[in-house]
Amino acid sequence: MWGAVAITYKLACPLAQQDGMGARIVSSAVFFAVGTGLMVHVHRTLLRELRQVRAVAGAAQNVLLRPLPPRVEGLALAAGRVSASRGASVGGDLYEVAATDHGVRVVMGDVRGHGLAAIGTVAAVLGSFREAAHDEPELPLVMRRLERALGRHLRERSRAEQSGGESAPDGSLAEEFVTVLLLEISAEGELSALNCGHPWPYLLSGQAVPLTDADPLPPLGLFPLPGDLPVLCCGRLRPGEALVLHTDGMEDARDAAGEFFPLQAALTEAARGPSRPPQDLIHEIYGELLRHVGRSPSDDAALLVLRNDRQEVPRRQHEPGRRITRTMS
Repeated sequence: MWGAVAITYKLACPLAQQDGMGARIVSSAVFFAVGTGLMVHVHRTLLRELRQVRAVAGAAQNVLLRPLPPRVEGLALAAGRVSASRGASVGGDLYEVAATDHGVRVVMGDVRGHGLAAIGTVAAVLGSFREAAHDEPELPLVMRRLERALGRHLRERSRAEQSGGESAPDGSLAEEFVTVLLLEISAEGELSALNCGHPWPYLLSGQAVPLTDADPLPPLGLFPLPGDLPVLCCGRLRPGEALVLHTDGMEDARDAAGEFFPLQAALTEAARGPSRPPQDLIHEIYGELLRHVGRSPSDDAALLVLRNDRQEVPRRQHEPGRRITRTMS
């Protein structure tokens, strides 16, 4: 349309055929208006297409890392994430909560690297967990399913890159790994955990304390899992208490002076006073994180909060309290 206006003016308007100064000024004004209208039209078209692409990408990302329900089996929960890749809401961090016949099972993980390149690995691990969490009666069996799914994914990706003449952007696929934390919360609030290289969660009960100081296993992908997998029995999640799971992007975030973000101190401060909904807690912690960093984080950072809103269940006489023990599966 704008091109037709310019051509019509040039060919049909008598003023455009004249060489006087006034005619040249009018012609310049006409072509300036046509050019401006054309740029505005192109700009609006690009914005419309960008909004459509973002809507499709957002829908795909929400299918992969789908929003969590506000409550699961008496547990109030909320999750938040910040991707280091601009324009992406999913990066290398993963989490899921599933109510199963074996209790509420939770996974939190972190793929080596961040951004869109890690999404395929996130999809492989999450897809395996969503099946295994319901199928397998023990956490070690769930972890082994995740290990097999990761191995298949890396082998298929390696074959695809070799057939296409490409190489892995972050180096050899043999160096890729995923940190994984599995939690199981029984109907009585008993906590069991199996950890492959992931940061331990914080328990909020007046203050923030690590759930345990036990050494985790190596991340998935670096070495084969050992024959015996230690499951930690971490006591109970009592009514009113909360667990905060996170990826290392939270504690590794630095300000301009190189100071790490004090996640434990921020959680302790947030835990003081009356109990607040998990979503409010996440908003407060991410606000503190962004104020500390002063810019977008350089790594993906995910946060998952679970608060026990169940009624108090009488403790069985043989229950050991919050003392940490190990069982072998």
